[in-house]
Amino acid sequence: MKKVSLILTALVMSISSFAAPKAVKLNTSASSIAWYAEKVTGKHNGTVAISAGSLNVNGKKIVGGNFTIDLKSIKALDITDPNYNQKFIGHISSGDFFEVEKFPTATFVITKVAGSQVTGNLTIKGITKSISFPAQIAVGGNGKVSAKATITIDRTDYNIQYNSKKFFESIGDKAIMDDFKLVVSLVSE
Repeated sequence: MKKVSLILTALVMSISSFAAPKAVKLNTSASSIAWYAEKVTGKHNGTVAISAGSLNVNGKKIVGGNFTIDLKSIKALDITDPNYNQKFIGHISSGDFFEVEKFPTATFVITKVAGSQVTGNLTIKGITKSISFPAQIAVGGNGKVSAKATITIDRTDYNIQYNSKKFFESIGDKAIMDDFKLVVSLVSE
């Protein structure tokens, strides 16, 4: 009887050591996304806000999570002329690019973290694709979590074809590169 009691106690203790992941809410004011895009004749850069999100932490590791990107908050930082800036933002918010009125948000859901390699589902314009990228991840003893990554995205995977050489071969110097970069910095509350 004593052996059975010891075995049951050991079993209960080992099961309780497998704690469920803890969801840690993102601090959307401290988290950020910078974007960078290029065309044959130049480049643009700006920011877009994270409106919500959380990271699932188990011990000192991120094991899941998600965040929502508010596409209505997109800004161009390199265009200083107010009229041209407004025209540019209007264009990339239109159906030629992100179609923001119909798709006001984009989302990323982490499906796997292996070491520093993060894999997840990115949804833009209602189209979801799996992407992977390296990230710098830190989980502090105080429960604070931070993660930073530079992510390269092929816009044509999300039906953003405007002035893409993949679809308009003879476009010449009006071509916009298919890949754009997001520098994502996530900080927990």
